[in-house]
Amino acid sequence: MAHSYDEFDEDFGLSGLTQKVRYPTLFPDETEALRLVERMAGYFDGANAGLLLEDVRLLLESPLPDEVIVTLWLAATRRYFDPVAHGLDGRAWLNRIADVCVARIRLDDPSFVLPAAPEPVGDQGVRAAVLEEIRGVSPALTKAAATSLYAPALPDVVPALERAVAEVGADLAFRLFLRAMKAYFVPIGEARHSRFLLLGERLGYHEFVVDDGCLNVWDDLVD
Repeated sequence: MAHSYDEFDEDFGLSGLTQKVRYPTLFPDETEALRLVERMAGYFDGANAGLLLEDVRLLLESPLPDEVIVTLWLAATRRYFDPVAHGLDGRAWLNRIADVCVARIRLDDPSFVLPAAPEPVGDQGVRAAVLEEIRGVSPALTKAAATSLYAPALPDVVPALERAVAEVGADLAFRLFLRAMKAYFVPIGEARHSRFLLLGERLGYHEFVVDDGCLNVWDDLVD
């Protein structure tokens, strides 16, 4: 069963963090990036720390290779902050984020201990629907990530997202997919836009998590 996230009227968790990794904020080093993590952990009166921690742990405890984790992060942020360029592999960077989240949670609950590993969210039907949408835009997203005027080329975005659906779950994979679509401003039609919103409903999101004004929707594009 999907979580209910409809109380959060903007993106949350790891995808919400990646949304904020963008111009005009500069990230010359890991320290500045972690300051953003601290701010994001405090969103929704601190509730975002738990959501962010859950997302991070799903990736950390998944069988995804480190290079796939890095690709997911870079795609969602359009390579605006590359942890590898600062000496961190994907899991090391996620562990830094997790440490910040635990510290924020313990401000309100000093006795907090990590719960059991979170379970991937999204049944097989939702996973299949998310995978279908990813594959439906595969050529456009692949081209956008390879030819962006604003970031170095990033190959293998679509295979990384496909693996995330299978090995992390539909919820986080869909949110990271949406962030990549927005980061690279990939055009979609009204029909696909409607399907994105419906998938968001099935996963328990507020509509603004899906459509925050950053999707590139064309009314004359048939998809």
